[in-house]
Amino acid sequence: MYNKRVSLEEGDFYFNEQGYRVFTEKYHLKRGYCCKSGCKHCPYGYDKKTDTFK
Repeated sequence: MYNKRVSLEEGDFYFNEQGYRVFTEKYHLKRGYCCKSGCKHCPYGYDKKTDTFK
């Protein structure tokens, strides 16, 4: 389940002002799990500061 390769499609990410790729909620749901990196659009409710799910 983890580390499976998910092909990128339009709407899966965008580039922020600093030029970094930011994955969208759509991509995270397609991937199917939380990586616990504190992603901006995490649909799983992970809070990196407390290491818990909301």
